[in-house]
Amino acid sequence: MTIISIIGSGNMATAIGTRAAKHGHTIELMSRDTAKAQALADRIGNGATVGTFGARPAGDIVIVAVLYASAVEVVAHYGDALAGKILVDITNPFNADVSGLVTAPGNSVSEQIAAAAPEGAHVVKAFNSILRGVLAEDRPLDVFFAGDSAEAKARVAAFLESLDMRPLDAGGLEMAHALEWAGILLVGLARNGAGFDIALGAEAL
Repeated sequence: MTIISIIGSGNMATAIGTRAAKHGHTIELMSRDTAKAQALADRIGNGATVGTFGARPAGDIVIVAVLYASAVEVVAHYGDALAGKILVDITNPFNADVSGLVTAPGNSVSEQIAAAAPEGAHVVKAFNSILRGVLAEDRPLDVFFAGDSAEAKARVAAFLESLDMRPLDAGGLEMAHALEWAGILLVGLARNGAGFDIALGAEAL
């Protein structure tokens, strides 16, 4: 289908990359740890490749799958190499005991990434309210997302649908902070009896 570039080689990069490859996408992995990225590409298979960290990604959709504390720095490092790209921020800026966020309204990680991104890049918040184990199971899921560019959101929605997910548009990028709180809600539910095999969703009554 399309090339999906993923910056990162951790658990979420693994879950998203594996699922996307199963659904026909070609995965490009970009990581500071080239050996780890190559091992993950070998594990994903299906033609997955390893790109050079900091170089222009091959995919138009670039998933920023790094810890929130380094996400803005990574985007700034790439600089103009991300011009014209759709950047999907999956981060959760939890505090130390996962009881709240280190961000505030108007200052979500997505908005910080947007400020650091080059002209023509568009940021969409997605995937952060899904547990990686549930994502890896490859079952149908609802995905909440937010962004300011209608075109970028349409492209991300089509990508999500191709993964057997239902995209649910939460609004503009200012809603990214609410989605970060949704991540806290999910972890709170999981820790307090619901278990870690649950997923958030919406149902029309």
